[in-house]
Amino acid sequence: MKIRRRDFFKTAAAGVAATTIAAPAIAQTAPEIRWRLTSSFPKSLDTIFGAAETFARAVSEATDGKFQIQVFAGGEIVPPLQALDAVQNGTVEVCHTCMYYYWGKDPTFAFGTAVPFGLNSRQMNAWFYHGGGNQLIDELLGDYACVGLPAGNTGTQMGGWFRREIKTPADFRGLKMRIGGYAGTVLQKLGVVPQLIAGGDIYPSLEKGTIDAAEWVGPYDDEKLGFQKVAPIYHFPGWWEGGAALHLLISRQKFNELPKHYQSIVRSAAALANVDCQAKYDAQNPAAIKRLVGAGTQLRPFSNDVLEACFKASNEVYAENAAKNPKFKKMHDAYMAFRGDQYQWWRVAEFNYDLFMVRQRL
Repeated sequence: MKIRRRDFFKTAAAGVAATTIAAPAIAQTAPEIRWRLTSSFPKSLDTIFGAAETFARAVSEATDGKFQIQVFAGGEIVPPLQALDAVQNGTVEVCHTCMYYYWGKDPTFAFGTAVPFGLNSRQMNAWFYHGGGNQLIDELLGDYACVGLPAGNTGTQMGGWFRREIKTPADFRGLKMRIGGYAGTVLQKLGVVPQLIAGGDIYPSLEKGTIDAAEWVGPYDDEKLGFQKVAPIYHFPGWWEGGAALHLLISRQKFNELPKHYQSIVRSAAALANVDCQAKYDAQNPAAIKRLVGAGTQLRPFSNDVLEACFKASNEVYAENAAKNPKFKKMHDAYMAFRGDQYQWWRVAEFNYDLFMVRQRL
């Protein structure tokens, strides 16, 4: 078919006009936005602090730099354990933190990070994304004017650094231990005096003898913080954190004000940070544990008697909180039902495969 020159230019002109008219509308849907993010972690921890940087960078790249999020380390704007409060009062638009830091507001917060003898990291993601966990977390955060997005996981953590070995449950009596959130309440039943101390303050507390033991994350982060210099015994596993999740807690008002495609970008960037953080830990921990042991760290497993006593105490604390807190009971019942199904499956293939491979001592 022949197209006359005059018709061609008329069509082209019409296209240019349409583009010109549409341009302002496009600009309006891609506004320039500046947010501030406060982390609960120090910059020295490139894994856990780095997850917030990964998130901010992904948001910027996906919006051609129009949506910028400036990341601040714990203490630069507010103390590390006041990150949620900073979002609530409008000091910042978003924080990157562990939800169980705020269990004092409501013990239900603990399920957002980790609870004793809970899910591992893969199971946590399954619960969040496909087991109703994100909906339950969102329901909880509605009372705090926040939106929560999973944005990192440490994997199963270590049991912490001790000046003396824990051989029996009785060895916990009188022990002053830095331990985060809900698990401290459990260990209180065994005689521990729990201390909630921000990451950057743990080393001096151990060095001065203010505390007798401390848990943080695992080999890579713990080595950076230098705990091996002041406490020789490194216990495992951290039964209170089988898969500790990190969250972005975002002002609900600020999130709702974003264009829909910006909201989608924020969710996608959080998911990227979630996967990348876990991958970094899995990649870095093997070499770190070798270095620690090579430098004299004494690895010690918690005995079965210790684990059984802690499991019993955990169930008692669950029952106590469920009896007086309907929100906790609702979250607990859903979480534990999911845990039961997960471990029924895990014992079939995952556990047996891993057990065989570990025995090969590759």
